[in-house]
Amino acid sequence: MSKKLSESQVKAAKHLHAATSSMKILGSLIWDDSLKKEFLQSGKLPNPEYEPVDLKPCFEHVKDARKYIDNGNVIGQWLDRMAGSIESTAVMLGARGSKGFFEQSAQLYGVPTETLIDRKTRVIDLARHMDQTLDGLDVENLVIDGYETWLTAEEFAERLAPNLTQHFGAVAPVIEMTAEIPSKALAGSRRIRVNSTARFTPRDVEQLMQHEALIHVATTLNGRQQKNFRFLGRAHARVTEIQEGLAVFAEIISGAMDPRRFRRLADRVIAIQMSIDGADFKEVFDFYRECHNDPEEAYDNTRRIFRGGVISGGAPFTKDMVYLNGLLRVHNFMRTVVKLGRADLIRMLFVGKLDLEDIPALAHLAADGLIKPPKFMPPWVKDLRFLVSYMSYSGFLNQVKMPGFQAYYEDALANVPELWDFTG
Repeated sequence: MSKKLSESQVKAAKHLHAATSSMKILGSLIWDDSLKKEFLQSGKLPNPEYEPVDLKPCFEHVKDARKYIDNGNVIGQWLDRMAGSIESTAVMLGARGSKGFFEQSAQLYGVPTETLIDRKTRVIDLARHMDQTLDGLDVENLVIDGYETWLTAEEFAERLAPNLTQHFGAVAPVIEMTAEIPSKALAGSRRIRVNSTARFTPRDVEQLMQHEALIHVATTLNGRQQKNFRFLGRAHARVTEIQEGLAVFAEIISGAMDPRRFRRLADRVIAIQMSIDGADFKEVFDFYRECHNDPEEAYDNTRRIFRGGVISGGAPFTKDMVYLNGLLRVHNFMRTVVKLGRADLIRMLFVGKLDLEDIPALAHLAADGLIKPPKFMPPWVKDLRFLVSYMSYSGFLNQVKMPGFQAYYEDALANVPELWDFTG
């Protein structure tokens, strides 16, 4: 590899950055709040109308980028994949409300029944496994009464602020209190909005730090310092799966994950498959109601599946399967590079927002000093000792035949009484 970027590569990268900057995927899929009230009151299926979007600048920048892309090397192949993904995203947004939207969504984010590179593992199988395993679990008894306390929004912000400063210093996102957001918190690289009416727990602080701050914010800031590839600091469809998979993995490896959240991620995959199989908005809503969600939460979860797609079923927005699919890909990538003695490649995941297929190109650039090392990383990446130990053990567990162990303990524990209830 040359230790200097060609003029063509620099120009292509600038056009791709401009193309990603010209699109707002989720902002293009917003539903009017009146649809929620009408559905919950009368059961009338939503009929969302989407604001017009100008996709011409995106298509033009992709076209211009392709003039400078040479597929004869690993860098050019990476840029070409980027161009194709950005173009598919624009086509998807242009097809909102039709089956064509789903076709592009499936290409960009996949579908639950697709197999991974091992040609065997499917994300729908993980989702159903997690849903069935956690269905009968007494979640309340997993925490000893009094161990976890409730926090007001102000107390949540007070605990969060020093954590942000510790990891990000002068560029830490500012915290804003508001009652104008539907979720408990919304995080960006410059500000984190906290719902002033919500209640929180100390685990919420840790989850937001691990998922939003130390993954999404960190990779945004690290990507922005890559002066020749500024699009590494931008979120777009091609990088969503690894971004969310890495963020969920961060929750797990740091101990911030909890069963309710894991099951919510699994239920999203199941709901997507239901819609692909023909379930309409009402049927998916009923599925979420049976998952013990209140009506408003069930509506919000269902809306996520159908935004941009077809309300009568068969053509959903498949983005929400990326959390578990990305988790599977990230976990197996880390386990593989540890086995290969290449744990150094784990830190490559933090130079910006990327797909695993991008790592060879980025590693060549980094080796030539053309990609800066990541400045912001979570503690478990700065010190890889625990992760490497865990992945080495995890790799061996994959060889262990679980059914034999399970049958033995099922028999041995069949008549063992349940123990202390700490919830009373």
